[in-house]
Amino acid sequence: MSLNRHQIRQSAFQTLFALSSNSGADVNAIYEQVLGETQEVPDYLVKLVDGVVANQDDIDETIESLLAKNWRLSRLAKTDLVILRIALFEIKFVDDVPDAVAINEALELTKMFSDDKSKKFVNGVLGNYEKQNS
Repeated sequence: MSLNRHQIRQSAFQTLFALSSNSGADVNAIYEQVLGETQEVPDYLVKLVDGVVANQDDIDETIESLLAKNWRLSRLAKTDLVILRIALFEIKFVDDVPDAVAINEALELTKMFSDDKSKKFVNGVLGNYEKQNS
C-alpha cells in the first residue's frame, strides 16, 4: 500500500523526531520502525528527512529569526520544532508544494502530535514567515 503525502509527512515527523533524540541513529532502522518492515520507503519521505537534515542550520536560523525577542530554539517543544522544520523545508525548498499546503499540513501534524497552544504557535510562526516573504 502506498502512502499519500499527508501520511508521508506523519512518517517524516516520526523519523525526524526520533533522529532529534538520537542523532547517531540509523535512519533506515527508524524508517523500518515507523513504516514497518514490509513497507517500501517512499521517495518523498527520503526527500523530506534528508532535506530537513541537510538544511537544518538554515531552517533553524529562519525559525529563530521568526521567534519573539527573548525566545531561542532550545525553548521550543521538540514536537513544534520538528513540525516547523518540515514546513519550512517544504516552503523554502520544495517547489511543487504550495506554501498554504505546507502550512496546513504543519497544522494537521500539530493536531496529531501536539496541542491547541502549539497549533496557534506554529501557525503564528509560519504566518510571520509568509508575511516577511510575500
